[in-house]
Amino acid sequence: MDLTDSIAPNSDQLNAEDMLSGPMTVTIEKVTAGSSEQPVNVHLVELPGRPYRPSKSMRRVMVGAWGPEASNYTGRRMTLYRDPEVRFGGMAIGGIKISHLSHIDKPLRLALTVSRGKRAVHTVDPLTDAPTPAGPTVEQVQATEDINELRDLWTHATPDVQAAIKARVAELQPAE
Repeated sequence: MDLTDSIAPNSDQLNAEDMLSGPMTVTIEKVTAGSSEQPVNVHLVELPGRPYRPSKSMRRVMVGAWGPEASNYTGRRMTLYRDPEVRFGGMAIGGIKISHLSHIDKPLRLALTVSRGKRAVHTVDPLTDAPTPAGPTVEQVQATEDINELRDLWTHATPDVQAAIKARVAELQPAE
């Protein structure tokens, strides 16, 4: 049994804790303006309703790689990971960093601020993999006869497909 889903934080945004089980490669759906505290929302195809809100340093990485026009980011991909050494308020709390980006042809090295007066080089490598296939379809759910297989499909399903999975599980469960 994979416990990954059971440790995911209940939040309206992507958090570093979401990557405790490893890096995540995601596709950008769109970029919207956020609040003054978190000015950018990067909406992800794989995580509807839970945008990635990059730190200023990671926004600098994106601009350094892809340019300043966020509307050009749609469809681009990146690999995000949890860096436990990211500090906030003088304490290492962990944060999300970018390790790979699509649409670059060689490694990108940027000197980024890590604390007042201190900089470190952050390297981002080209992401060469193809996008992962879209999640399951309603048709696939309807054709599935195994409840455990439906549970596996849940992780990569969109909300409408998750509703179909619930309905299909109810159909397959014996009446009590």
